[in-house]
Amino acid sequence: MTADTAEPAGAGSLPSLTIRGAVGGALMGLANLVPGISGGTMLLAAGVYPAFIAAIADVTTFRFDRRALVLLGAVGGAAALAILLLAGPMRSLVIEQRWAMYSLFIGLTLGGVPLVWRLARPATPAVYAGAAGAVVVMLLMQLGLGAGSTGGEASGLLLFLSGLAGASAMILPGVSGGYLLLLLGQYETILGAVDTLRAGLLAVDAGLLLDASALLLPVGLGVAAGIVGVSNLLRWLLDRHRQATLGALLGLLLGAVAGLWPFQQPVEPAPGSIVRGQVVTEASLPGIDPADWPLDRFAPSVGQVGAALALMLSGLAATTAIARVGNDRQP
Repeated sequence: MTADTAEPAGAGSLPSLTIRGAVGGALMGLANLVPGISGGTMLLAAGVYPAFIAAIADVTTFRFDRRALVLLGAVGGAAALAILLLAGPMRSLVIEQRWAMYSLFIGLTLGGVPLVWRLARPATPAVYAGAAGAVVVMLLMQLGLGAGSTGGEASGLLLFLSGLAGASAMILPGVSGGYLLLLLGQYETILGAVDTLRAGLLAVDAGLLLDASALLLPVGLGVAAGIVGVSNLLRWLLDRHRQATLGALLGLLLGAVAGLWPFQQPVEPAPGSIVRGQVVTEASLPGIDPADWPLDRFAPSVGQVGAALALMLSGLAATTAIARVGNDRQP
């Protein structure tokens, strides 16, 4: 282990670490609700990503440290609370105000660039090579957006694989867990199970809790496996190929913006078109979730452009302010 990664939770104060972890976890939870947005990107934006990866790697190899446990608790608790409480409202906002929300997400995402650049200094050829390669990968991934999924039965194995893919994407900045769930045809199934869990908890309804658990248990097992595996791989890469790995993380962060073009909106599918592998008919149209409607780009008004720029700057300012809390030195 190098000296740079010896203290996974950073050298700053514990309150500062807790604040950053909670903010990063809340942003990560929100991001994982939205296809196209990366939870790992939000942790980068909050300035806790390397510390988070190191903390998971330490805990899963039975090296317990108070700072690591505090960070994981803050990130995990805030993310779980955000997902549980805001799954429904966030989907509605993204569907109905996509251009505004994506503008804000662009600002939040770009706010993480100076943080990763600071970690990667002094820049070496490996940093630039890693960044360029990651940007190319992200752009190639964007070419596949809209490919969609034909859906499928929510078997235990498929749910486990969905959790595994979603967790891997959650750990890797620039890769959207929600988008991978869409590709696997399990996005609505899993969000529906989360809503059922929330309803069961509020109503103290054992039946609803059992229904939700039957779907979420294999997902949770997949999430645990994905987080443990990917975090330990990244910790190994940061230990042995730090500059190239940080360069790749920087490229993932920059490339993530390519999938966040704000001026697009859902368009009601026409009868005869195919949505999630099914032919749309007049009878089935009212039952199609607007989240599954195809997206169409539009020409924004001058006011929308101005508002979008203001939201981007707001997101950028927010992540910059978060990064300055406690003025921690990240590992």
